[in-house]
Amino acid sequence: MRMKNRYQAIVIGASAGGTIALQKILPFLPAEFPMPVIIAQHLHPLQDGAAIIHYNGGGALIVKDADEKESLHAGFVYFAPPNYHLLIEDDHTFSLSVDAKVHYTRPSVDVLFESAADAYGTGLIGIILSGANQDGADGLLRIKQKGGLTVVQDPQDAEVSYMPQTAIETARPDHILTADEICKFLIELTLQRVP
Repeated sequence: MRMKNRYQAIVIGASAGGTIALQKILPFLPAEFPMPVIIAQHLHPLQDGAAIIHYNGGGALIVKDADEKESLHAGFVYFAPPNYHLLIEDDHTFSLSVDAKVHYTRPSVDVLFESAADAYGTGLIGIILSGANQDGADGLLRIKQKGGLTVVQDPQDAEVSYMPQTAIETARPDHILTADEICKFLIELTLQRVP
């Protein structure tokens, strides 16, 4: 018998080196993974869909760019499209924005995390991976303040340590784990079974 999972969604922020960490997480999440995964990764504004193609077929979950007004569903991994901020509305649908860059980036991790924290509250898990700027630190703090669960990749495990280190200093996350450990942690946390 499975225990009821209190978490409803996962948001992930990644920048330089984040692809390497994501490759240790996304392909290993099982088909029965019970919530959507939403990712803001810093990309070149003109980047094509190669990343989506790369992740699709490499695991059990469906990977796609998020669309305006799309509802979130378990079994999907949603990426913020290049050159758009991605926000989650209170009704758990997406909004896309071309507002000014935050920390010189669009999509911004902070924008995603802050909107998700407001939409999901205690039902949210926020994760910061490898990266080269401070984007995501304030958003992770908002998630923690709203009662969500906060996780940061161990800076020693990250290809670029600045983003996770800044998140640790700003948000004092609940867990600091390697990318491999993050994957195992998410599976164990959300698919707990009792006799």
